[in-house]
Amino acid sequence: MEMNVTRRTVLRGAGSLGALSALIAAGALKPAAVFAAEWNKGAFEARDSAGVLKSIGAESATENNKLVLKVPDIAENGAVVPVEVVSGIPNTTSIAILVEKNPLPLSAYFDFSNGALPEVAVRLKLGQTSLIKAVAKADGKFFIAQKEVKVTVGGCGG
Repeated sequence: MEMNVTRRTVLRGAGSLGALSALIAAGALKPAAVFAAEWNKGAFEARDSAGVLKSIGAESATENNKLVLKVPDIAENGAVVPVEVVSGIPNTTSIAILVEKNPLPLSAYFDFSNGALPEVAVRLKLGQTSLIKAVAKADGKFFIAQKEVKVTVGGCGG
């Protein structure tokens, strides 16, 4: 009895894989369209924060205390700086994280849909002491929170 259940499960999975392969071969389903979301190439290639903000449409972002940026005051290791962003702004649809003095400031960009909680946590590389910016989009408006993180050499506070 146990063998028949396993056999059926394998056959069902193989049938699904075959149907999926047929759809791809027929051109009805394109894997790239399924797995790759559109991305803002200009924003990720911008060389300064102003260019990033312009590319994502957030030049006139305003501060809002419901957008919380959690970063350490001092990072002893600039290679792994923890950054957490939580938006309490209703209808938040995206969060971007910028590191002002990095060669390419836009470090992360997240889209939210279907009631997903607008909370992200990442570890970023900072080459030097820099201003970290979190930008959230909600109801077509942009909001910003920012904080400077001091990067020390060897954790000496220097």
